Amino acid sequence: MRDEYLPFGRPNFSDAEIAAVTRVLKSGWVGMGPETIAFERELAEYLGAPHVVTVNSCTSALFLSLVVQGIRPGDEVICPSFTWCATANAALLLGARPIFCDIDPATHCVTAETVLSRVTARTRAVIVVHFGGLPMDVQGLRAALPESIAIVEDAAHALGARFENGARVGASGNLTCFSFYANKNLSTGDGGAIALFDRALAERLQSLRQNALPINAWKRFTHARSLLLSEGLTELGYKMNYTDLQACIGRVQLARQNEFERTRLEIAKYYVARLSKITPPLRFQDRCLDPRHARHLFTVQLPSSGARMGRDKLVVALREMNIGAALHYAPLHEMPLYRGDNTSPSLPLTEQVAKLIMTLPISASMTPEDAEYVAAGLERLCGDASS
Repeated sequence: MRDEYLPFGRPNFSDAEIAAVTRVLKSGWVGMGPETIAFERELAEYLGAPHVVTVNSCTSALFLSLVVQGIRPGDEVICPSFTWCATANAALLLGARPIFCDIDPATHCVTAETVLSRVTARTRAVIVVHFGGLPMDVQGLRAALPESIAIVEDAAHALGARFENGARVGASGNLTCFSFYANKNLSTGDGGAIALFDRALAERLQSLRQNALPINAWKRFTHARSLLLSEGLTELGYKMNYTDLQACIGRVQLARQNEFERTRLEIAKYYVARLSKITPPLRFQDRCLDPRHARHLFTVQLPSSGARMGRDKLVVALREMNIGAALHYAPLHEMPLYRGDNTSPSLPLTEQVAKLIMTLPISASMTPEDAEYVAAGLERLCGDASS
């Protein structure tokens, strides 16, 4: 057994990131400033979006996206139950009600049909999740929904992913939210961003992330006329800004994305080739080897019958071998926080997938030897590999 625990996701930092942090520390300015502005510009170019606004987390990105869409108490926001809690919490924090919809069991993403089944007169927005890094069909959803219903994309898993038309996730025209958390494809420890096309909304987001001030901290620091606020506050803002200490890491990580994508694809190819031989067969996420998939997560589903051990026991057994298998996700509609008035519907496809799925380690820091160890461990626990 290996001595070191292999987490399901681990950042890849090089001497270049360390040098960037040293440079910013020596500059005397670590708050939001020129590095943040440069990172936003470079990320916008990478994504193919006119505007990017960085914030302190993807949770904040989702929350602020709903704020600028005018979501208010009593409104309904449709989202999948098969996601991290932040997706639904963005609505709850505004007094709105998350309405959970089912997923496609092959892609683990919502579809136009599952969303439309939950639309009511009170629906004001839909948050879609590009699960694991697989883009869902936002164009098809947009065509199916009334124009009055906003679409916000939760792309926490999907930096670098591409739609079928070749455009990157972030270039759809919807407000698209990214995460730079520790285990993400681009990591700055934490942080997030919103990609969008509307300049007025971008300017409002830039203000809201810094207490709705009319001028940001960098300008106040560098301009003599900005010692005092020249204009009064006009709306409630938030403390959700990014920092140059994070942005300098992000700029290096962004430049290394091609390297990271190649590593993730090679690991996924190895897993599929090796684990496809297990009997009874495991099921992989649809299009997990498609070049347009970002592969933030690599998931497998156990068969509904015939497996040597149950999913939960299998995850524990893998962890005892220092393999960081994980569960993504427990359905939100089954949790007390979201049950509320007990009117949450049964979501049979979500519930079916959630009982059988688990996540295997995949990251740009993994080696071929790491992947071989994971595959061998899963073979040993799941059943004999067929010849």
